[in-house]
Amino acid sequence: MTTSTVGLIAGLLLAIAIAVGGFTGLLLGIVLGAVGYLVGGQIDGELDVTELVRGRRG
Repeated sequence: MTTSTVGLIAGLLLAIAIAVGGFTGLLLGIVLGAVGYLVGGQIDGELDVTELVRGRRG
């Protein structure tokens, strides 16, 4: 299991712990899961978050 996958799972579990149920909980779970995936991917070297943030500029 890669670090980005572990980050995704950790973010989703944190979202469940913060908000149980409802549409807001669903949105929070998606956002925290994505953040966990990005952090895990950055640590693992799979993703370069600075390139994602910078976009097509430069």
